[in-house]
Amino acid sequence: MTATASPVRKVTRPRADAQRNRERIVSAAREMFVEHGPHVPLDEIARRAGVGNATVYRHFPDRDALVRDVVCSVMDRTSEAAETALAAGGDAFAALERFVHTAGDERISALCPMISSTFDESHPDLEAARQRVERTVGEIMDRARAAGRLRPDVGVGDVMVAVAQLSRPPAGAACLSVDSFVHRHLQLFLDGLRAPARSVLPGTTVTMEVLRQS
Repeated sequence: MTATASPVRKVTRPRADAQRNRERIVSAAREMFVEHGPHVPLDEIARRAGVGNATVYRHFPDRDALVRDVVCSVMDRTSEAAETALAAGGDAFAALERFVHTAGDERISALCPMISSTFDESHPDLEAARQRVERTVGEIMDRARAAGRLRPDVGVGDVMVAVAQLSRPPAGAACLSVDSFVHRHLQLFLDGLRAPARSVLPGTTVTMEVLRQS
C-alpha cells in the first residue's frame, strides 16, 4: 500500500502589493488628516492613495482603525529617530533636537488631538506607541541632564506640549503655509532648554502624569 503524503500547511503572508497599498493608504490619510482633520471622507483618502474604496475598507474596517494606525505610525517614526540618535552614543542633547524636529515634521500637533476625540485612548497599540515615545524621550532627557546639557527643571511633558504648540499653525493660518517657520521656532525652544538656565520657570516641572491629570 502506498502511503498518502500529509498535506503541507501553507503559511499565509501579506502580499507585497497589499503591504504597499496599506502603506500608501496610511501615508495619504496622514497628509489629509493634517490638512483637513480626522473627518475627511475616506473616499478622498482612497483617491489620494490611488486605491479603491474597497481596498481601504479591506485594510481598515472603520475610521477609528485608520486614525489609530496613522497616529501610531507617526509616534513610532518619531521614536525611531530618537532611538537612532541615542544609539549613536553621541551628544544626548543632539538626540533630543533630532526628536523635536522629527516630531515637527510629522505634524504631531495636528494628529495628537485625534487620540482623545475619535477612539479609545487605552487601545493596546496606541498605549504601546505612547509608552515607547515617553520612555525614549525620558531616557534622552535624563542623559542630557546628567551631562549638564539640559536644564534641570523641565520634564517630558514640557517638551511634548511645546512641540505640539509650536508646530501648530496660528488661528486663521493655513496649516501648510507655516511649515517654513516650524523648525525655526522649535530651535528657539531647544535653545531655551540648554543648561545653564537663563531664568526661573513659573510653576513646576510638567511630567506626562501631570498632563494626563490636567
